[in-house]
Amino acid sequence: MIQTRFTEVFGIRHPIVQGGMQWVGIAPLVAAVANAGALGLITALTQPSPEELVREIGRCRDLTDQPFGVNLTILPSIKPPPYAEYRAAIVESGVPIVETAGSNPEPHLPHFHEAGIKVLHKCTSVRHAVKAQSVGVDGVSIDGFECAGHPGEDDIPGLVLIPATVRRLAIPVIASGGFADGRGLVAALALGADGVNMGTRFLCTVEAPVHERVKQAIVDGDERNTELIFRPLRNTARVARNKVSVDVVRMLDEGAQFADIRDLVAGVRGREVFRTGDLDAGIWTAGCAQGLIDDIPTVGELVGRIVDEAEKLMEAGLPALISR
Repeated sequence: MIQTRFTEVFGIRHPIVQGGMQWVGIAPLVAAVANAGALGLITALTQPSPEELVREIGRCRDLTDQPFGVNLTILPSIKPPPYAEYRAAIVESGVPIVETAGSNPEPHLPHFHEAGIKVLHKCTSVRHAVKAQSVGVDGVSIDGFECAGHPGEDDIPGLVLIPATVRRLAIPVIASGGFADGRGLVAALALGADGVNMGTRFLCTVEAPVHERVKQAIVDGDERNTELIFRPLRNTARVARNKVSVDVVRMLDEGAQFADIRDLVAGVRGREVFRTGDLDAGIWTAGCAQGLIDDIPTVGELVGRIVDEAEKLMEAGLPALISR
């Protein structure tokens, strides 16, 4: 058993988190992660309404008696979701952990903390992590440049970003971006983190609710099979390389504006990729960790072998590794 400040503060058996993933973070996957002793997160905005979120939380409870959480990503938009109602649904459902991401979580913290909910906030820079600690979050997940989704605009990889963050914070830090196995967990712990967050690796498991062709594409891909889209818009996102993402990068480099690519990057098109297995139907998120993934295990098998590999590496110690 690997115990860290994260496992102690958040009440989770293993220092491994399944990050919030749009269209993917639903009850069967989250419950499987929880049953394996890691932290699974339901993605709140995958559910079309707060009432549907309550039902999804209930469905997850039917599948596990272990703790799990909810991801609430708060982003500016022309027609924002009813965040206060989603927050209320989370509180009323008695979920013990929330992962916040996007905008400053400060307005939501009193509501969560009054309900005894621990808050893990996702950040992409040291300065944002310091700010998150100052407003009272219970832990921070720090995304290195390798991560899927939005890595921020600083382009700092985890090898530097993780220890740079840890030395400034007194709360637990979860390392995110490029993690897929026990070696990564040990490396994160050595850099001072209290655990790891994985998205792409959990996307490629039996229980992940995506088409098998998507999972096989991750297995067949390597660390180069991503594109950084929206860079000229200062809203960088790392996604899988396909016809659509290559076209989006080209168009923006040639001076296109967001309105010109809006239909190409629509979320409903990305959902079709996961539903149908048509890898070029839209944009879908994947990180550099593809280069470390070569199978499609069950969640239980994956978490078990990550922990086992990490424990064996730590027991062997550095001298044993060098002697090889």
